[in-house]
Amino acid sequence: MRIARVFPHGGKRTKATPIDRYSFIGSPGLFPPEVDEVHISVTFTWDLPEAERLAEAWARIAPVKIGGPATGERSGNFTPGMYLKPGYVITSRGCPNHCWFCSVPKREGNVRELTIAGGWNVLDDNLLACSEEHISAVFNMLRQQRKPIEFTGGLEPKRMTASIANELRVLKPKQVFFAYDTPDDFEPLREAVTMCWNAGFSKAGHRLRAYVLIGFQGDSFDGAERRLRSVLSLGVIPMAMLYRDKTGKADPGWKAFQRQWARVALIGKAAANMVYVQDMRQR
Repeated sequence: MRIARVFPHGGKRTKATPIDRYSFIGSPGLFPPEVDEVHISVTFTWDLPEAERLAEAWARIAPVKIGGPATGERSGNFTPGMYLKPGYVITSRGCPNHCWFCSVPKREGNVRELTIAGGWNVLDDNLLACSEEHISAVFNMLRQQRKPIEFTGGLEPKRMTASIANELRVLKPKQVFFAYDTPDDFEPLREAVTMCWNAGFSKAGHRLRAYVLIGFQGDSFDGAERRLRSVLSLGVIPMAMLYRDKTGKADPGWKAFQRQWARVALIGKAAANMVYVQDMRQR
């Protein structure tokens, strides 16, 4: 079956958008493809109105279905290359945690392990909440890949162990993201990072990174900057993740602040300077 997948990303592809001939951004255009179905994949709730518009535009081509995380529907099995570019892989869905800002537990339920497909960029909701057997199988799959390994889905620091840190080091990943969403995540993050240093990760490579939630109700620029700099003090690159409600709206000031803490090159320089200052103080 020929399925056109349509992504309402504001007219732009992302790094994860598939690039095959049946992957589209926006309307069908003057010369639409011959397909049997059209699937509109919506990640963010604020893109739902655009998805509805696109559904009308594509309805003249073939029957249309709207799906994706934004709809609140439970996801099925993962099909490589279907809704994500080849190389991106999801080996489990769901999460046992019930964080106030996250819709995953409501949509996907507790963690459930999927059939493991090949890929090198792991996007699981909470990989470390899976069984030891599943995690080991994922690492075995990753060892077979010829591309640099990435964990951009974010690993939960509280579930890190010395054994997992050693397994990660063997994989020589390009980048490993942890999650620092609430204040009580910092000490587990410190412990997880220490395990990685002890396993042999190099601080010079900036391979360890952390998503830091900012801009939620009650947050302040000073408070957010302290959290971001506390991550830097661990030798880890912070990546500011701006909280948005279902409308997708965010204060312009917070948007500008987030951009300052989302450019890896600038943050990397700041981290290098911080390490240099710390080294000088120790001498």
